[in-house]
Amino acid sequence: MDDTLSGYAYGDPSLPPSPVTIEDLARLKQAVGLDDEDMAALRRAGRILSPRADVVVDSWRQAVAAVPHLLAAYASAEGVIDDRYRVRVRERFKRWIDDLCFRPWDQPWLDYQHEIGARHTHLAKNKADAAAAVGHIPLRYLIAFTAVVNDRVKPFLVESGAAAEEVEAMHRAWCKAALLSVTLWTRPYVADSAW
Repeated sequence: MDDTLSGYAYGDPSLPPSPVTIEDLARLKQAVGLDDEDMAALRRAGRILSPRADVVVDSWRQAVAAVPHLLAAYASAEGVIDDRYRVRVRERFKRWIDDLCFRPWDQPWLDYQHEIGARHTHLAKNKADAAAAVGHIPLRYLIAFTAVVNDRVKPFLVESGAAAEEVEAMHRAWCKAALLSVTLWTRPYVADSAW
């Protein structure tokens, strides 16, 4: 993977370590029911989704654009959309598909999930891009939008021509992995005692 994408800091040693441990990650995988078969199905899903990442992410962005309070994440307090920021975020979400499906879920992966979460909050929103957008995305929208992300992935898996049971296995694995990733993104939002 080419890691020169603007604002993409996967593996950057200057990133703060995630407070989530590898042991915590193993417990989360158990909680969401993500096993070795799911991880293999996730990699198979990635082989379908990665080459189509442009249209997959655009399907998510269409959903965002249709909901003004979600689109506001890319706008200034005055409502002016920062298009440069939107383009850069789009490219990083395309990379998230690859990171979720193909990277080892190790400490650098955990650290970057934490960074993604922080970039949704007042802690780091807009900093990677010097963007002029609002400085915080409410946690409720981060969590709720996971349903859209998961729902809009399935048609791409169906279009691959895979058998129905394989589509279900890949989609189930994707949903578990995406929910786990978004769960990790919530960590910068909450106090230690709440997480």
